[in-house]
Order: sequence, then structure tokens, then C-alpha cells
Amino acid sequence: MAFPQPRPQAPQLPQHLLRTIDCQQGAVRAVRFNADGNYLLSCGSDKSLKLWSVSRGTLLKTYSGHGYEVLDADSSYDNSQICSCSSDKTVMLWDVATGQVIRKLRGHAGKINCVQFNEEATVVLSGSIDGTVRCWDTRSRRFEPIQVLDEARDSISSLKVAQHELLAGSVDGRVRRYDLRMGQLHVDFINSPITCVCFSQDGQCTLSSSLDSTVRLLDKSTGEMLGEYTGHKMKGYKLDCCLSIRDTHVLSCSEDGYVYCWDLVEGSLSLKLPVGKAVVQSLSFHPTETCLLTAMEGRVQVWGAEEEEKEEDSGGSVL
Repeated sequence: MAFPQPRPQAPQLPQHLLRTIDCQQGAVRAVRFNADGNYLLSCGSDKSLKLWSVSRGTLLKTYSGHGYEVLDADSSYDNSQICSCSSDKTVMLWDVATGQVIRKLRGHAGKINCVQFNEEATVVLSGSIDGTVRCWDTRSRRFEPIQVLDEARDSISSLKVAQHELLAGSVDGRVRRYDLRMGQLHVDFINSPITCVCFSQDGQCTLSSSLDSTVRLLDKSTGEMLGEYTGHKMKGYKLDCCLSIRDTHVLSCSEDGYVYCWDLVEGSLSLKLPVGKAVVQSLSFHPTETCLLTAMEGRVQVWGAEEEEKEEDSGGSVL
């Protein structure tokens, strides 16, 4: 006789504020988990990039060298390198341990909005206001990009890499998916400037947010719209969206000070997370746990599914 399977637990959401980190680097333009989720990167308007411990909220390293505000960053799978981009038109490749610049990549004609490693960290991809995505070989000493993708008719606002596919969102209202192995380009027209794009964890769908205050879930292979998520405010800022682990929920920043969290299948609002009184500039979901980072003004907030146990004698001040 077969016993019935236990009922699956409802997925938990990161609704408890665990800590707030005052980054002291001007406005935080972007916040990102590293590959394993133990550390976070904060990109500052004061030209600095900072590495923090997520669990303790302590500053581990500051990376200085950009000539203008840092707009995005990514860490390699083995945590040995960081890439960052800036309004100074450069991409920097950093050695995590020493804090030294390994490479300074120039070639974009304007500020660079987004940057990503490929999965092996052999290539850095950068998207710029000049409408191009440039691919840089991290191991070569050449100064030119190995490939330039210039199909966009306006600024590249967001890009994501998954295996052999590249997803790029542009202010021209189009989400472009490049199959680099097959040499194919697939375009989905959204008809509103795109602020953020990402792949679903299962690789079957794409998520995009745009300035008509809508987040859309599209079937990757057919372009069919599977879900539309609204209620938040996104009219003039380049704000992030993402999916939770296991693709159960869609999350988006909002200009009204909340993070909106919708049930992916039903499209209903599951949680409205009150971050503060200003614009929620950026967010990042933990790669394996129910943990969320948000950025507002000069601070980063760490959210978890359950409140942490307070240690009796921590010896240090709580940030």
C-alpha cells in the first residue's frame, strides 16, 4: 500500500528584515549576491564598489578605481574575480582578494548600464547606453572585444547570460535573446522601454520589466505571454525584477518604496514588502535560499523568511 505524499509546503517569502547595512558610498545604484550567496556587492554613486558579508553585515573590501558612479557588478563562479561597470564608459575586472584591477576594458561610447560574467568567467559581457553589447575575453591581453552585438536601436538597460544564451533588454522596447551557439537572434517586442530582464531558473521563460509599470513573463521558445504582473510603480527609473528560487514568485522594485511579490502562476499579489519612503533602486534574490537584498538610497537591506535568533553576547554593535 502506497502512503500519500506529504503535502508540499507553501513557499516561504523573505518578509523579515534581518539587517540594514549603511554602505556609506553615496546612493547604492545596484546590489548583487555573489555566486554562492554568502557575500554581496554594492555599487555606489561615489565611484566605489564594496564587498560585504551577508550574515554579519560587515565590510570586507572596497574596490576603488572607477572615474564615475558604479552602475552594476557581477562575481565569478569561483569568487576570485569581480567585474563592474560605470558611467565612466569602462568595465573593470578586479582581483577579489587583493582589490587590484586586473583589466580595464574600454570601447563603449557611453555609460555602461549592466555587466555579467559567462558561467566559466572566461567572458565578460557589458551593455551600454550606446546600444551595444560587447563581449570581452578575460584571459586575453587584447583590448578589443571579441564580439559586438549592435542590433539594439537604443540603450541596453539589462543583460543576463545562461549557458549559451544571452538575454538583453533595451530602451527600444525589445527583449533580444541571442543563441550564441546557433548564431540566432530572437526578438520580443514589448512596446515600452525595458528596465530589467532575466531567465527563469528552469530556463523555459524570460521575465522583463518595463516603464509601463508592468512585469511580463514570456515563453522563451514561442514568445507567448504567460503572465502579466502590475500594481507597482515604474515610470522613470531603471529598476530590477527577478524570480524567486524554484520560480514560485515574481519580484519587482517599485518607485513607491515597496518590493512587490506576485504568485507566478496566479498573478496575484502575495507580498508587498515595505522597504522605506524612497525608490527601491535594486534587488537580488539568493541563489539557493529564501533571502532577498534590496537597495534604497545609501542603504542595503537583507530580508529572510524567518527572523534570526539574536546572539546573547555578540560583542559588536548591530548594524
